[in-house]
Amino acid sequence: METTLKVEILAHTPEPEKLISAAAKLCYSPSGIEKLMEGLDEKTVNNFLSKLMDMGHESPIEHVSFTFGIEGVSRSLTHQLVRHRVASYSQKSQRYVTENQFEYVVPPQIAEIPEAKELFVKAMEKDQEIYDQLVEKLREARLREYLEAGDSEKAAKGKAEKTAIEDARYVLPNACETKIIATMNARELLHFFHHRCCERAQWEIRELATQMLRLVREEAPLIFKHAGPSCANGPCPEGPMTCGKITEIREKFKNL
Repeated sequence: METTLKVEILAHTPEPEKLISAAAKLCYSPSGIEKLMEGLDEKTVNNFLSKLMDMGHESPIEHVSFTFGIEGVSRSLTHQLVRHRVASYSQKSQRYVTENQFEYVVPPQIAEIPEAKELFVKAMEKDQEIYDQLVEKLREARLREYLEAGDSEKAAKGKAEKTAIEDARYVLPNACETKIIATMNARELLHFFHHRCCERAQWEIRELATQMLRLVREEAPLIFKHAGPSCANGPCPEGPMTCGKITEIREKFKNL
């Protein structure tokens, strides 16, 4: 069964731009910590943070974090996502959750060719069939083993189920849908957007990154006003591998 990407902000640091202003204020002011938040009205925060971001002084923004709930993405995407190591992740486990009628992501290039999509869907259905058969065979074998070892029927069934799906998952495809919670500080998000909003990023994680950027801009527009691929505010770093669409890309992220 096909699925679609869904991402939302589950939580974030309260008053993120005010907190960053306070942290930066400490760097340039003799004020004690009890007075750091004083005088930080909306106008002051806007002026202060605009200057801070224009200067590229990014260390204070590490004090702010965002937690995202993400679903309708492939295991292929999350393999890429978790490479961003200055972050925290919690992902649905295929060791503990049985993939009954798993959902899957269809790449656009496959979806646009009927014959290719038909082959892809058949492969997904076959994977599901083999997974189900493996789960059943492994569960039966382990159940007998645990019962003979003296486990109660309830305990034996629980252990047999867990050990069965633990190994049956090896036949599941990269397209298999998964869910993940990701928490990143604002500085890591800027790094993430620089790399994953780029046209040369893989299409699925690029779509995720763009949606995440749209969400955080609603919550902290000053922090993320320059966010996006590197070419949004400077030269393309890809050299001869550039997508060649710098004007289009800048317009896209300016109006995101």
